Amino acid sequence: MRIAAFCLIWAFALTGAARASDEDDFVAANLIAIFYHEMGHALIDILNLPVFGQEEDAADVASVVMIHEFFEESHAQALMYDAALGLWAEVLGAADDVAFWGVHGPEEQRFYNAVCLFYGGNPDERDDFAADMELPAPRADTCEDEFQLAYDSWMTQLDDVIGQGRSIRLGRSATRGLTFDVIAAEIDALNRDFRLPQRLTVMIEACDEANAFYVPGQTRIIMCTEFEDHLRDIYRGLGN
Repeated sequence: MRIAAFCLIWAFALTGAARASDEDDFVAANLIAIFYHEMGHALIDILNLPVFGQEEDAADVASVVMIHEFFEESHAQALMYDAALGLWAEVLGAADDVAFWGVHGPEEQRFYNAVCLFYGGNPDERDDFAADMELPAPRADTCEDEFQLAYDSWMTQLDDVIGQGRSIRLGRSATRGLTFDVIAAEIDALNRDFRLPQRLTVMIEACDEANAFYVPGQTRIIMCTEFEDHLRDIYRGLGN
């Protein structure tokens, strides 16, 4: 396990005011969660993994499983608190424009799925997390089993690629800043965790939209520079 490249202590309640101690911490946590979502897509493609259902759902699950697996408990919780807050902000932003036709599930369901899975990975230590996120008791009762199924499914597939390697590289970028620093640190850490059968390139570049993508034909993750500004706007909109 490793610790995150940031340290965060904050309180959050869906029915009250949300407070994050630092804007950069909030942005970094959400960038990491987004990056691991795209890593889920990359692993599905590179390892030719079966997907039974929507791939976007599988990538969401992968993000939570890898955060649980690769971060020490206190830092995993700090990261998931902020990532959950970011997801809930997307719920509020999409309240009047739910794209049921899209490849992603509704934002509110993505929020509760992420909260449930993370809580289920260590219920004794994450009980406060579930309470803060107002996870309903009927769903909380199933979360440990849900997490174990997700963990066993993903980690069984990743057994053959766990180990030190240099298969993930950061492409050249003229843009330096928080996104670059956070993603570069994660790539260094992942190269101590994974040895993929082919090269995966991660690019940080302008996309004219706040987004992130995995491009299968190029075996490439693109982290759009606009996403950082979008996350900063979310943070400031929370009234921190």
